[in-house]
Amino acid sequence: MTDTIFALSSGQPPAGIAVIRISGPDAAAALTVMAGKLPTPRRASLATLADPADGTHLDRTMVLWLPGPGTATGEDSAELHLHGGRAVVAAVEAALARLPGLRRAQPGEFTRRAFANGRIDLAEAEGLADLLSAETELQRRAALAMAEGALSRQVDHWRNALLSLSAAIEAALDFSDEDDVEEGESHLPADFNPTCTTLVISLDKWLLRPRAEPLKEGFRVVLAGPPNAGKSTLFNALVETEAAITAAEPGTTRDVLTHAVAIEGVPFTFVDTAGLRNEGAGEIERIGIARARAAAERADLILWLGPEGEGPQDRPLWEVSARADDPAASHKSSAAHHLSAQTGQGMADLRRALIAHARDALPAPGDAALNQRQHRLLSNVADSLRLAQIEQDPLLAAENLRLARRALDALVGRTSTEDMLDTLFGRFCIGK
Repeated sequence: MTDTIFALSSGQPPAGIAVIRISGPDAAAALTVMAGKLPTPRRASLATLADPADGTHLDRTMVLWLPGPGTATGEDSAELHLHGGRAVVAAVEAALARLPGLRRAQPGEFTRRAFANGRIDLAEAEGLADLLSAETELQRRAALAMAEGALSRQVDHWRNALLSLSAAIEAALDFSDEDDVEEGESHLPADFNPTCTTLVISLDKWLLRPRAEPLKEGFRVVLAGPPNAGKSTLFNALVETEAAITAAEPGTTRDVLTHAVAIEGVPFTFVDTAGLRNEGAGEIERIGIARARAAAERADLILWLGPEGEGPQDRPLWEVSARADDPAASHKSSAAHHLSAQTGQGMADLRRALIAHARDALPAPGDAALNQRQHRLLSNVADSLRLAQIEQDPLLAAENLRLARRALDALVGRTSTEDMLDTLFGRFCIGK
């Protein structure tokens, strides 16, 4: 039998209200013994909670009885809306822990039960995990779209289309046994290729969308260039804090410094790096230079403060003249921005340009964005459909359709490994 679990699902006390959730087959019994009776379903009721062990009064509070399967977890559930003091919460949790069949929930266990009981699918669960960790408006809206089933509904549409194609192939195979089918004639339905093409176009539109990772981690802007080019000063100005040490001595920055900020609701991760030079660097600085080159390879955008035309060529790059206030400094003819982090000259223009560039690269507000796992599985679906289109043998075409359906099922969790589920639901807090 499934255990009945409980946990604090609101913020840590002290607080105005603390909500304890209970879910499982003994939820009704637990609520009855604590409150003295089972309230009217789905109606908030006032109750006096008592410790079943000795009748000690615990709290005068609101309780909810939510019979399954029409609940968040798909199981019988109850909620205790307590006064939010630490002692109150601790006393109620201790009393619940002593009840037979009840135990404290593990991280993400409520949501995992919702998934296991078909209340949400895997894509929606991933969206919910992202919603819980969202820190900017863009992150919130993208996560909410996923949590509310934007991708899941599209997957159902694709899956139904694949099932129709598979059924048509099966019918064609049945008719292939008839005597009036000429040898060498294709047994695939006449609309098979056009339908596959339509599906691939639809899949490709999703695959070409901006990805979820830059949205979660922040649009990654790496400041790169030789020593004393002004990287750390610009870094501090962009993150608006003295995060990096600045000095006239070459090689002051010897490691990669990262700082996440939101500018007008757009998430950024700014990266300050060691100055790039081939000679004169000590052992520790050489390690920093190697890390700087690695950071540049992961950049969504590089702000290059070095000599014009000498920056990395394999990533998007803006040439920046960072010492516009210094008459002795060399200025780049093709610089995207002339600025001075010391005086603030050009900084507002740089910020506006970064925001506009990042918004173009990130998902549009409210659009669902694919993470790495989802993108890989949808790519597998599209590849299987393309292979099905070039097959003349209907059996091989049918097999490619089966592989496409299998990838779609994995995307929403119809087929999933326990290790992957453990990793996902382990991201949740205990009460979710």
